[in-house]
Amino acid sequence: MTTQKPVVILGVFVADTAYRAARQPRMGETILGNGFALGPGGKGSNQAVAAGRLGADVTFLSRLGRDTFAEMARATWAGAGVKAAIIETPESYTGAAYIFVEETTGNNAIIVSPGAAMLISEADIDAHADLIRNAGVFVTQLEQPIDAALRALTIAREAGVTTILNPAPAATLPDAIYPLCDYLTPNETEAEGLTGIPVADVGDARRAAEVLLGKGVGTVIVTLGEKGALVHGAGVSELVPAFSVGQVVETTGAGDAFNGGFATALSRGMPTLQAVRFGSAVAGISVTRPGTAPSMPTLAEVEALVR
Repeated sequence: MTTQKPVVILGVFVADTAYRAARQPRMGETILGNGFALGPGGKGSNQAVAAGRLGADVTFLSRLGRDTFAEMARATWAGAGVKAAIIETPESYTGAAYIFVEETTGNNAIIVSPGAAMLISEADIDAHADLIRNAGVFVTQLEQPIDAALRALTIAREAGVTTILNPAPAATLPDAIYPLCDYLTPNETEAEGLTGIPVADVGDARRAAEVLLGKGVGTVIVTLGEKGALVHGAGVSELVPAFSVGQVVETTGAGDAFNGGFATALSRGMPTLQAVRFGSAVAGISVTRPGTAPSMPTLAEVEALVR
C-alpha cells in the first residue's frame, strides 16, 4: 500500500440540523424539543472525509454559498485532510438538512435543501476536467444534478480513471450512465429501485446485480448492511462479510464510510475483493459512533481491524 493515486469525489455538502422531540409540531403550533445537533453532512462530503481520514490524496469538487455553513464545510475538510475544489456561489446558499427525530421510536423525517450544489453544471465539470483526468479513482453520487455526474463519469472513463457511482439517493438513471461505471455500489433499496427486483437476501442481490451488469456496469457491489456486501462481476460473485466491532450507535453514514474506504483502497492498488473488505471495515467502525462525518475512522483503526 505504498503507491497511491489521487481520488476525486464530486458531490454535495449539507449542514445537518437534527432536532429531537416527542412528536412533530402541527401546522401553526410551537413545541419544545429535547435535543439539537448541528454537524457536517452530504454523501459526497462524507465520502471525502472518510477517504481523507484514511490518508487518501482526495479532492472534493462541489459548490458552496458564502456563509457560515460554507465555513463549517471548509473546516471539516481541513480537519480530515481533504483538498477542496469549490465554486463559490454567493447568489445561493450552502445546503442544509432539517432532520426531525421522534424520540420514542427513533424514526425521522427529513427536508434537504441542497442550495448551491444543485447549480453544479456540465460547464463546472468541464472547468475541472484536468482534475478528474489526473485522478486514479473518481467517485460520485446522485445528490447533485445527474447531468453533471454523467459528464464527469464520461471524462473520467475517457481518461482511463477507475469510476465508482454510488447511486444514492435512489433515482432513475439514464441508460448512458451504466457503461461509464467500473463499479456501481447500491444498497438493497437502491438496487431494487434500479432493477425492480426486491432485495431481501443475497440471492435477490445477485439477480439484481446481473440485471445491472446487463446494462453495462463493470462490477456491481450491493451493500447489504450486517449481511455484508455482494461483489458481482465478470468471473466473480462473492459475499464479503460485514465486520462486527461492537454496539451499533448510528448507521446513517455507513454507506458513505464504505464508499470512501473502497475508493481509498482502490487508489492504493488493492484488488476488488480486498478493497471491498477494507471498505466494509471502515463502515463497521463508523456505525459504532454517532454522526456521519465525525464517525469516520483513521487508517490505523481500520488496519488493526482488517488484520
